[in-house]
Amino acid sequence: MSDITLKPSISSDRTVIPVILCGGSGTRLWPLSRAGFPKQFLVLSGGDSKQSLFQQAIARIHTLADSRATLGPTLIVTNEEHRFLALDQLRELGELNTTLLLEPSGRNTAPALTLAALQAQEFGGDPILVVTPADQTIQNGAAFTAALSQAVSIASEGAIAILGITPNAPETGYGYIKAKEQTSQAAGSFVVERFVEKPSAEIARQYLEEGNYFWNGGMFVLKASVWLSALKEFRPDILAATQKSWDDKSRDASGDAVFVRPNQDAFNAIPSESVDYAVIEKCPGSAFAIKMVELNAGWNDLGAWDAVWQVGKQDSNGNVTSGDTLLTNSKNSLVHASGRLVSAVGIENLIIVETADAVLVADRKNSQDVKNIVTQLEAQKREEKNLHRKVSRPWGWYDSVDEGERFKVKRIQVKPGASLSLQMHHHRAEHWIVVKGVAEITNGDKVLTLMENQSTYIPQGQTHRLANPGTEPLEIIEVQSGSYLGEDDIVRFEDSYGRN
Repeated sequence: MSDITLKPSISSDRTVIPVILCGGSGTRLWPLSRAGFPKQFLVLSGGDSKQSLFQQAIARIHTLADSRATLGPTLIVTNEEHRFLALDQLRELGELNTTLLLEPSGRNTAPALTLAALQAQEFGGDPILVVTPADQTIQNGAAFTAALSQAVSIASEGAIAILGITPNAPETGYGYIKAKEQTSQAAGSFVVERFVEKPSAEIARQYLEEGNYFWNGGMFVLKASVWLSALKEFRPDILAATQKSWDDKSRDASGDAVFVRPNQDAFNAIPSESVDYAVIEKCPGSAFAIKMVELNAGWNDLGAWDAVWQVGKQDSNGNVTSGDTLLTNSKNSLVHASGRLVSAVGIENLIIVETADAVLVADRKNSQDVKNIVTQLEAQKREEKNLHRKVSRPWGWYDSVDEGERFKVKRIQVKPGASLSLQMHHHRAEHWIVVKGVAEITNGDKVLTLMENQSTYIPQGQTHRLANPGTEPLEIIEVQSGSYLGEDDIVRFEDSYGRN
């Protein structure tokens, strides 16, 4: 997929607004997916794509610009914690008119879409919302664009259009759509008869044999007014609570994007419900017409490591590998190396995933149960559930390379022109050594400029700041020493990223 260089404006009620639902934690893809860096921001789909699932979702919808659709601003619904991850990856796509709707807490997809519909109406007119999760993959882009264009045409007439995935196996992990083809209209257009919960294996096989059941992939197209009207009909409590939080929102810009924050207290009071349960599954037989467009495009929601193996590029032995790996006498396995050499001998149907601080080994058929490991990590309050050893920050990243009693060593990179907050620590002192670039350091009442191989010492309790005034990344080695080295020992006085 090519870079996006599109910045249209609202022109009519036929305008299409991409809505990317960018929540979720992807616990079944641990240890690569963590709460602080979930699967939608990972490059997972195999092949030659170097884009994350989030970036691919945006690029797919923007292929509509090649048809007769007029694209409006892109709406990203994500949470406060992930806003800078999303913003960094949006910038990699090129110039894009984007608004990020930041949820203070997870309330499922119905409130998320309601925020998007309210924002879309503020843009003007009654735009068509093209809604997709951020964590799926599509192998046939042309087929996806064709199906999406048909769905937009249906939605322009006031109906709800849902994309129904052509099933290729009796899957028990998906909800199903029962639909009847409209022979008098364009091929691939169906009337939705009902929605079915995740079935047993026997019933799933029956659905596959009958041929009129499709997977519900959570992608649909509808006018903003239609969503709000349907929500008012079926779940007025969600609409009223979300409207209350929206009415007291705040808005600020971060360079090339806009952040919108609904009122936190009001948002936390919204009932948590999915789009499907709140509205979509209640539409068949109601006043709200719902139709389905068949999607046969190599769809996968990458819900577990076995799915990543399925969409990956397999060698002659059925193995999918990533990173520095060596395999011999091994079959039908996935081996992912993040930083070290991972070798395997005589394995079959296994998942092996290596990161800097954790290694997962699982039978492929049990890959759904990886979530149980995450549950244990949470119960033990282990940091491996939430963060990688290398942690992204809005100013760059840090990597905790070593630690022991009363000390911790970090490698820190700061983006050109970026700076950390003006801050202080109660329980630790820090030594900073510049290994690449130029550092501007505030150390108490002094401001220093340090070059490569120069260093400074930050005493415990001293106010300080690290900044990169240059045009190249700055890298330093930080050695912390003290009685407590937790990330929560920080007092911020000034911060460019709203974290005071």
